[in-house]
Amino acid sequence: MLVQVKSAFKSFGSQELFRDLNLIIQENEKVALIGANGVGKTTLFNVLSGNEILDKGSVFWKSGIRTGFLEQIHITQDQVILKDFFAEAYSDITQLQAQLHDLEQIMKTDHSEKVLKSYDRIQTEFLRRGVYSIETEVHTLLTKFNFSVEDLNRPLNTFSGGQITRLAFVRLLLSKPDILFLDEPTNHLDISTIEWLEGYLNAYDGSVVVVSHDRLFLDRVCNVVVEIEDYIATRYSSNYSGYQVLKEKDIERHNIKVRNQQKEIERIECLIEKFRYKKNKAAFAQSKIKYLERIDRLETKDSKTKEFKAEFKSQVRGGKDVLTLSDFVIGYDKPLTTVTQTFTRGRRYAIVGDNGTGKSTLLKSLAGRLEPLSGDILLGHQIEMGYFDQNLLDFSMEKTVLEEVWDDFPQLDHTEIRTALGQFLFKGEEVFKSVSVLSGGERVRLSLIKLMLSHDNLLVLDEPTNHLDIQGKEALEKSLSHYDGTMIFVSHDRYFIEKLATDILLLKDGVLEHTEKSMNEIVSENKQKSMEQKESNKKEYVNLKKYKNRQKKLEEELIEYYEDLEIHRELRFNPDYYHDYEKMNELNQTIDEIHNEIKNRENEWAEVSEILEENA
Repeated sequence: MLVQVKSAFKSFGSQELFRDLNLIIQENEKVALIGANGVGKTTLFNVLSGNEILDKGSVFWKSGIRTGFLEQIHITQDQVILKDFFAEAYSDITQLQAQLHDLEQIMKTDHSEKVLKSYDRIQTEFLRRGVYSIETEVHTLLTKFNFSVEDLNRPLNTFSGGQITRLAFVRLLLSKPDILFLDEPTNHLDISTIEWLEGYLNAYDGSVVVVSHDRLFLDRVCNVVVEIEDYIATRYSSNYSGYQVLKEKDIERHNIKVRNQQKEIERIECLIEKFRYKKNKAAFAQSKIKYLERIDRLETKDSKTKEFKAEFKSQVRGGKDVLTLSDFVIGYDKPLTTVTQTFTRGRRYAIVGDNGTGKSTLLKSLAGRLEPLSGDILLGHQIEMGYFDQNLLDFSMEKTVLEEVWDDFPQLDHTEIRTALGQFLFKGEEVFKSVSVLSGGERVRLSLIKLMLSHDNLLVLDEPTNHLDIQGKEALEKSLSHYDGTMIFVSHDRYFIEKLATDILLLKDGVLEHTEKSMNEIVSENKQKSMEQKESNKKEYVNLKKYKNRQKKLEEELIEYYEDLEIHRELRFNPDYYHDYEKMNELNQTIDEIHNEIKNRENEWAEVSEILEENA
């Protein structure tokens, strides 16, 4: 056991989150922490990180455990160089290295057993932590997160906010804690990086606890699901798809108990009614009344938690050619992409590609939020465009939810507005909440209300599933799947793309290309290309596997030589040696030879590592 949360109670004012919540995380488990928005997933993370205190209950950690929290990493010194920022992740190894250096200086004059044992202990830990592979791992992670080795010398303030988030993630992975806590780790990552991260976490030598609304990610990474619901945590030994099956069975079993209990209550009520007025049975009837007062009455559970129900429908059919782009050049200071493309009525186009290729920039340009650098855009006959901005900036923060919608649609009466708000779960007093206090998920729903009421026949959606929980994503998929207009959208949610897209447009190397492949086929193809590239690299660089094996062999030999060195150093304090000049001289020669072997292998290790880094 790495950590245990026992009998946890937590509330904020009148809002109760945990009521006797219990949680255990074992070694090497990959845990998905799920639940509807607002049930306390982030609060539980904050409790584990020490940023929140339980009202009641305890948290027990295994002694000496090292933890890492993605959301805990804050950059306070933006002038710091990236390589120094990363060095903080393995500062404990640097400290071990410094301790070894200090002890080596001490050993020149102090040959006591205490000093020698300290040196041996620290050196063993130093080598165990894989010191010889740090540089290789830094370069590998940089590449996988779409950075270059040259970026190591850049100050942090030269990177964008999204890049800094990814760099903080890299640093966390470099620290290799015993247990990783990741809150929405796929945010700011493109699909190819998410695919790589799934493989990395599967092979991670430690435990992982993740909060994510990416269903495919949870399926591929996690082997345990912990659901927070009704103030407690329920554990399922499965991935997310398996959890859905197990949860449905749990609900069925629970509802059978409810029905059986209800039958028993009805039976007892009949007995009470039958005997309560009979003198010789009154005591019996009274005991049954008290029994019914004491029992904990179960309530039926629904397999579907509350979700919004929307109907997106266009008011006008519009022309067949919805949108035509001719040599349409997008970008800010310099061109990112040139697009020539016709979008046809009734199709749902998903635009996919790596981060930085211009997906969101293209949508901004289509919606008129950003001027194209050159080229032509032609909107089809009777085409009305609705735009969803992932930054959720199209609000007046001082308004209430009701005012925000009604002011945009004054032709609708109060009942129609309240009905629309209710469809997106804004009910009762919630419609009078200020827009400024809404969560990300609530603002997404508010934007979707406006889109639904606009009845546009072309929807341009930039990351519409951001901030939505899993139930929200599934509800949006269901609603948009019945939409009769045209959609152009960007999303990193592979389930969402696979469910909705009729056409996939791949943005790569400054070109937007139509592909007949499905999202799953593109992902599989990317994996295949990656494997083929690795195979090509092996041939081109005379079998990289040989170099990897040699690197591993050198590391094993270095550990053996260092151990051998310590054994011979200890002999210096043996009377048989320090009283015999010839023996001591031979011993010193042997020690020098071992030093030379170590130096030779370290030099070869550096050469092999350089080859591997160049072809990572």
